[in-house]
Amino acid sequence: MAGRGDSLWGRIRWATLLLVLAFAYGVTGYMVLEGWGFLDALYMTAITFTTVGYREVRPLDATGRVFTLTVMGVGVALVLITIALAAQWVMEGTWTFRTRRRRMQRRIDALSNHYLICAYGRVGRAAAREFEAEGVPFVVIDPKEDLEERMIQDGVLYLIDDPSQEDVLVRAGVQRARGLVCAVDSDATNVYITLLARSLNPELFIVARASEPGSDRRLLAAGADRVISPFVSSGRHMALVALRPRVADVLEVEPGTARSMRLEEVRIEEGSPQARRTVAEAFGPVPVLAVRHADGRITANPPGALILTPGDLVLTIGEEDLPAVRPSP
Repeated sequence: MAGRGDSLWGRIRWATLLLVLAFAYGVTGYMVLEGWGFLDALYMTAITFTTVGYREVRPLDATGRVFTLTVMGVGVALVLITIALAAQWVMEGTWTFRTRRRRMQRRIDALSNHYLICAYGRVGRAAAREFEAEGVPFVVIDPKEDLEERMIQDGVLYLIDDPSQEDVLVRAGVQRARGLVCAVDSDATNVYITLLARSLNPELFIVARASEPGSDRRLLAAGADRVISPFVSSGRHMALVALRPRVADVLEVEPGTARSMRLEEVRIEEGSPQARRTVAEAFGPVPVLAVRHADGRITANPPGALILTPGDLVLTIGEEDLPAVRPSP
């Protein structure tokens, strides 16, 4: 839509320029050929262009009449062409389109300590939903025009442009931003965006997406603070949950390090080994951080004597495996 609108706007500008030149041609001709003053020549040119049908300002000789015919032929055609192009521009919504983007840019210019999301694919949309849930201001940058309607429906601030361009990042307020989520599906593009954003704002916290093996090292070298591989992390997450059928969810802290830590949510169900037992009996030496009861109450750092009932959700922490919630071999 932007490309079509820009092309149409370019044709309107050319038509307007030609119309101005035609006016200058008519005014100059009447002043030179007929010896009229500027105002009379301008008025005669205007009524000729618009074909309003008034009489001549002054009587014309044969040369003046021939000249008037040329002015009429050129001027009327240009006026009609300009009006048709302007009507098409309005009908296609280009005016609304440009006005909306100007308003969007003004809202972006008013932001500070916000976040940038580069690309609005599945990863970018997931990040946007989290920012919305936290009430954090953010701007989405994506060059795909077919995503604009979706971004409007989602109510997000956005720029339809290439996030790997310096001027685009500046328009998005990268120098005032707090962080950047680089979620483009090209690792090479993510590396370039990271380098560019880091040079524009050395204090920016950058989280970058990596798809290919080895890209994480390049992104970290380019200046990313954290690198996430959605495919690797989702596969690891699925495996961790599959190994623990009684666990509602697993969060691995600093995966891949020598001794990583894991947070696990254990749901107490009817018939489970932990049901109607105390925390100390159910989990032994495993640290229990909190218990969310079935009625919504939360008990932080619960005592070992607390009895667990069906419907409770227990948050535990430990290094690598938590043997109390692993299935028996």
